[in-house]
Amino acid sequence: MERVRTQDRLYQELVRKLMSELASGRYPVGARLPAERELAIEYAVSRPTVREAIIALEVQNLVEVRIGSGAYVKRVPGKDDHPGFDISGFELTEARLLFEGEAAALAASQITEEELAELDALVERIAIENLEKAGSEDADRGFHLAIARATRNAAVYRTIEGLWELRRTSPACAQLHALARTANIKPVVDEHSAILDALRARDPAAARSAMRTHLSAVLDSLLFATEEQAIEDARRAVAVKRQRYSQAAA
Repeated sequence: MERVRTQDRLYQELVRKLMSELASGRYPVGARLPAERELAIEYAVSRPTVREAIIALEVQNLVEVRIGSGAYVKRVPGKDDHPGFDISGFELTEARLLFEGEAAALAASQITEEELAELDALVERIAIENLEKAGSEDADRGFHLAIARATRNAAVYRTIEGLWELRRTSPACAQLHALARTANIKPVVDEHSAILDALRARDPAAARSAMRTHLSAVLDSLLFATEEQAIEDARRAVAVKRQRYSQAAA
């Protein structure tokens, strides 16, 4: 068991440390946790690691994140509370990068003209959905599953379908992607077109590269979304302070 613990991701180690701090009474119920930057310095981790840890604590109902204010302790973990880690959005996208890159390479040698036409239509639908205020990503999901189906490998298809289902059902994943939508981050049409072009050329290496480039960009966009949220929170906090100071000076 200890061997597994030593292989935890950094954010999981940070969650364990923060839960210990909560249990010790360092941060009582109602207290505000230190700012993201301060936690990153104190625990010698990156700010994205802190964000993942806060999301994990929020999913476990231990903290409440208030926009423009910070994370506040909602309850203190009891003896029956254990850090049951959900799959984070970053972990999920990392897994998709590995599996879907190889799936695209396999599909390139198997794909039919009918399937290429289906993907072409889905790219057009992605462009249309990007204009919708609701921000549906059904076409994006359909595009990736169509490629998985084109591998002619049921195990590959079910694995990738399962990853997309986790994106919907994992609270931490859903929360992170909702944050990305709030930051107006949407599927990039050109990246999907590049994948389609490689598949149309029946070029496995190019298909793998295009898919990995796309999903690497998705990872970057998720980091950008959380950074944007942190910046917005800081701006709101500064605005509140300025208002308070101006009122005090009046």
